[in-house]
Amino acid sequence: MVHSGGMVAVGLCGEWLVFCCGTKLCAVHTQESRDVFVFDCSAAEKKPADRKEDNSSDGVALEETGSDSILAFAASRSGKLLALTDDAKRLILFRCEPVWRHVSTRWVVRRCTSLVFSQAEDQLLVADKSGDVYSFSVAEPQREGDLKMGHLSMLLAVDGTLRLWEYESGQSLQSWDLGQLGETAQSEAAEHENPTVCRISSSPDGHHVAVQCEGSSTLHFFTLHQDDAEKLRPHSTLALPHRLLDVSFDPVGRLWVLTDSSETPLQSYTLTPSSSWQCDADDAELIRVTEALRPHWDTLDASTRTSRRFEHLHKVTFDNVTVYLQKKQQRLEEQQLKRSKPQKTDGNKRAKTDRPKTVLQTL
Repeated sequence: MVHSGGMVAVGLCGEWLVFCCGTKLCAVHTQESRDVFVFDCSAAEKKPADRKEDNSSDGVALEETGSDSILAFAASRSGKLLALTDDAKRLILFRCEPVWRHVSTRWVVRRCTSLVFSQAEDQLLVADKSGDVYSFSVAEPQREGDLKMGHLSMLLAVDGTLRLWEYESGQSLQSWDLGQLGETAQSEAAEHENPTVCRISSSPDGHHVAVQCEGSSTLHFFTLHQDDAEKLRPHSTLALPHRLLDVSFDPVGRLWVLTDSSETPLQSYTLTPSSSWQCDADDAELIRVTEALRPHWDTLDASTRTSRRFEHLHKVTFDNVTVYLQKKQQRLEEQQLKRSKPQKTDGNKRAKTDRPKTVLQTL
């Protein structure tokens, strides 16, 4: 389970629903009535003074001091571990079972954009904004990170395309333009000129895939068929009354949806026998989790909920040809107007020109 951005997000860590907003990470147990775990990065350990110059040791330019806003978090597959990173370049590790416990605070070279635990859950891989990937030990929580891959990738632009790749070979298998998937998607594409895929979440069995576009209120569903030539197939769309902020499947396949709604920000959906997604509005677990998170949700600035993280990454096309043709036409019209004006005769100049020249000599 990986989340990134700067950041209002929801995710699952085992049976804990994790909610991030600004500097806070909140965790509520979905099955039992337990105390809410809250961690605020603004009150976390500060970077030691003797480490503030570390960034320049490897020729890395010093960055400005950041805020304490959470940029990314990830849960391990077992749901026993969770890590987050913030704008102050902290990397914080937690153990979630049997109770939440802060394990360590380490420091990264640059602000991070993505985290993921290894399958063995003994390493935490951290990717920063320059494309470098570091590995941090889980068993040795105070050990510094090791650089594994340098300049792995750099994201320069985003679009509304969903792509399916084979992990081992790196081969592209399929791609879908979300703007071409039926009338609902087309109307969405018209409303949002540049639809951007910002979140992909898959069910525990890997069969259902939920795709969210930034700034949209429509959720797209696909099904994955491993043995078919057409592996990824469009399944359905779900139109919501409010803008989507994040989505995540829990271990039993229920989909949790966070929306920009003051009244019902959190919703859960289950797949019915007729293969449609039904809202569990009266579910007791949903009501309890929502009430536990509401005090933190109500303190969240509205501008944080409506911010668009990928807007600045859209390709911008400049139509220089149109401007050039307009200026050219303007010049032609001005020249034509100048030629059409009658030439005026200067009488005094003509008289002076026609007068016979006289030479005066003094003897």
